[in-house]
Amino acid sequence: MSKKKSLKKTLVEQILDKANIPYTALALNALEGDLPDGITRDRIFKTLALIGDKTGPVIGILPITRHLSEKKLAKVSGNKKVHMIPQKDLQKTTGYIHGANNPVGIRQRHNFPIYIDNSALELGDMIVSSGEVGRSIDVHSQTLADFVEAHFADLSE
Repeated sequence: MSKKKSLKKTLVEQILDKANIPYTALALNALEGDLPDGITRDRIFKTLALIGDKTGPVIGILPITRHLSEKKLAKVSGNKKVHMIPQKDLQKTTGYIHGANNPVGIRQRHNFPIYIDNSALELGDMIVSSGEVGRSIDVHSQTLADFVEAHFADLSE
């Protein structure tokens, strides 16, 4: 008999379990385009870390199929300008490497303002990284926003 190999829960999944927030754990790597059946790219969201000229770090979350409008994020976050955190400084700033940034883990460590693209509200459920490359969670967008104290805004170009 072979045992089904279960993946160890990520810290993000453990945090959500403790908070009684429902989610579905997924093993997928959107960076490589390896998607399970039934999952479309428009449901997968990237978590981007930027620096604002007034607020410091700010987090923008939008579908991987769209481009971030830095002007829109700057405006909603109270900055004149925002720019991406250089990849070499990403882990030092957020605690995560490129491809593993996620709103739950970032909120647990930092009080950075978080903004989620309005398209997540329209979808209902969204997929975000669960803190490790190749691991994600499918979670209700409003539930996630409430938990990480995020605001919805138009962030796409």
